[in-house]
Amino acid sequence: MADRPHSSSIAGGPYDGTTFSYIPNATLKIDPRLALHREFTDKIDPITYEVIRHNLWNINEELGMTIQRISGSPVAMYAFDLNSSIFTEDGEFIYYGPYQLYMSGVSDVQVKWTLEHRSSNPGIHEDDMFLSNDPWVGAAHQMDVTLLTPVFWEGRLFCWVTNVLHQYDVGGITPGSFCPNARDAFDEGILIPPVKIVERGELRRDIEAVYLRASRKPYLVALDLRAQIAGNNTAKDRILTLIHRYGADVVKGVMRKIIDNAEQAFLAKLAKLPDGTWRERSYVEVAYVGDRKTYPVMLTMRKQGDRLVFDNAGTAPQVGAINTTYSGWRGSIMTAINELLCWDQLYAIGGALRHIQFQPALGSFTSATHPASVSTAPVQAMEISLYPAYNTISKMLSCDPELKRDVMTIGGTSQFPMTIFRGIDQWGEKFGYLLLDPMVGAIGAFSFRDGIATGGQVRSPICRIGNVEHNEQNFPLLVLYRKETTDSGGPGKFRGGNSASVSFIPHGTDHIVQDTEASGAAIPTAPGLAGGYPANTNYYQFKRGSDILARFARREMPGDIAEVTGTDELLQLRQIDIHQGPADVYEVTFAAGAGYGDPIERDPEAVRRDVYLEDISRHAAREIFKVALVGDGEELRVDSAATAALRRDSLVERLGREPKPHAGPKLPVVRQITEYLDLVARDAATWLACSRCGQPLCASGENYKLHCHRVDRPIQAANTLIGDPQRFIDDGVQFRQFCCPSCGGLIENEVCRAQDPVLNDIELSN
Repeated sequence: MADRPHSSSIAGGPYDGTTFSYIPNATLKIDPRLALHREFTDKIDPITYEVIRHNLWNINEELGMTIQRISGSPVAMYAFDLNSSIFTEDGEFIYYGPYQLYMSGVSDVQVKWTLEHRSSNPGIHEDDMFLSNDPWVGAAHQMDVTLLTPVFWEGRLFCWVTNVLHQYDVGGITPGSFCPNARDAFDEGILIPPVKIVERGELRRDIEAVYLRASRKPYLVALDLRAQIAGNNTAKDRILTLIHRYGADVVKGVMRKIIDNAEQAFLAKLAKLPDGTWRERSYVEVAYVGDRKTYPVMLTMRKQGDRLVFDNAGTAPQVGAINTTYSGWRGSIMTAINELLCWDQLYAIGGALRHIQFQPALGSFTSATHPASVSTAPVQAMEISLYPAYNTISKMLSCDPELKRDVMTIGGTSQFPMTIFRGIDQWGEKFGYLLLDPMVGAIGAFSFRDGIATGGQVRSPICRIGNVEHNEQNFPLLVLYRKETTDSGGPGKFRGGNSASVSFIPHGTDHIVQDTEASGAAIPTAPGLAGGYPANTNYYQFKRGSDILARFARREMPGDIAEVTGTDELLQLRQIDIHQGPADVYEVTFAAGAGYGDPIERDPEAVRRDVYLEDISRHAAREIFKVALVGDGEELRVDSAATAALRRDSLVERLGREPKPHAGPKLPVVRQITEYLDLVARDAATWLACSRCGQPLCASGENYKLHCHRVDRPIQAANTLIGDPQRFIDDGVQFRQFCCPSCGGLIENEVCRAQDPVLNDIELSN
């Protein structure tokens, strides 16, 4: 049951970030002098259980809010780029916090590492705290600094509270510590495996000095550290108050019951679903400055009885500065597990983890080995690990009519379009930071309703961005506009939520220097589900030497970069040292949420409303949704006859002939597999069939796509905002559509490189 082994060593003990999660707790090599509190009672009445259960949840949420209130960093204050967790004495998850979920997804690894490697020397004692930011132990990247606090009761280790906070700057060749041009980890911020930074209640100044030494903003990082200490102290005090009130055995019993109940809820869901294998493929573009290659990402999820197994074999080898470690890959997938499978248990993922196995392909860029560059992990390799998991899990959930309600397509900012800027700020001080506006994100479509425009990022249920005034107060920027972007959401029977664009010029300084760092600009990374279309790609626009200052003199404020005259400059995906002066206008647009279902099945009246609200354009209404509209404004209405003709013509275009729905007897449906694919009984066997007309496609063990009518289209046909991929990459990109060969109904799409084979995305076990 253990993951694939790997270890490298440093002075003081072995690094092994790949096996802790699934070694049974009894096998952890803990110093026998460290006494663990294991006693609990199962004699807990339901009211007491609910009171303590929700108290623990609120304690964990308060931990995060304490950090947010004390820290002076915009990362904590506006983006909530932090999270909190509570664990049992031996490192089993009780609760995630509701902030940046992937950050907690690696904290249990760090707790177990600390138990194994620090219980003997320097020892784990009451009122100690350990600091760690090493991705090969369990951090997402070097800036996500974890603080681990053991909570003792009567001399025994009762539980752990931890928090993670993205620090302003921990060193490296780029201010802010996102290092898009790093050759390896030695070009990046300091690496600190768990060290005791608070000893018996006293901050160790020597360790703090080492920790702060690499930072360009040590006073801000020192304040963040104190905010984290305060958060853990608050949570620790609240837990001890619970113990005083209810007794240690009762509180520990509730902790165990939270995990056990969550386990049973997870198993009840798995019991409703068939065994099988689900796959998803995605891509990252451009691994280093000057690169034009694409790097495939594979995720395979297998369900076998009461167990899920995740595997990333087939992913490209580690390369450039796009990588993440095993713990980052695992933490990303756990985010999707939490939101799709454990949401009803308040993110109590510990029970589910008893039945989940991770098999990392070590040396791939989503499970990189030391000393790969990993500082950009959360915005590239981790997001490209997270979002395909939404599709694999959602496809599995689609097999049950009740669980299908939990299906959610890929959300916005599926690759974070980084804007890293630096220079001299309005106070004459050096600064380096990143634009956090893409946190506004978008929620992808559901199986029964539209997504949510600018609804945040799904990996951060508590998510917001600073208002324009906050950006301008903290940095030498003047924001020209920030707006939702028409047509950005993925088209579908249910639309993905639209995302946004932001534009600014330098202000209060003579220039700023920028680096771009993004993927998902050539190949959409929110590809849609059940025939839903992909969302827009990320993209940058830059006009050098514009007339913006002259416009200001005339008291004109543009609402779009197209209104400004100047010299257009195409920014590449890993372009560094971009000089932006006061007359140079910059805009970045963020990828939105994916669509669900065939767009030509969207209610025409919903399309009319979308156009009226400027959520989609009239061009998209006609060319993608196949809805004919007449009139304008309040007089806008659907031409029903013309719409029916457009949709009929669309089916003819797909098939190259008139559709001929299956005329034979409709076979008994065993279960629905996707929105448009059924498992049917045929001649004592099971087949896959079109759910619209009943046309049998193939035996259930075969790849149904190979038996569909296939249409290959350029990726630009999928969304009005997608441009020519070859601005950034050399590979051709296809939008493959797989239709019922009889009725022409769309069953599924693929977004892929032209040279890639058809993906066998659903493979049911016999």
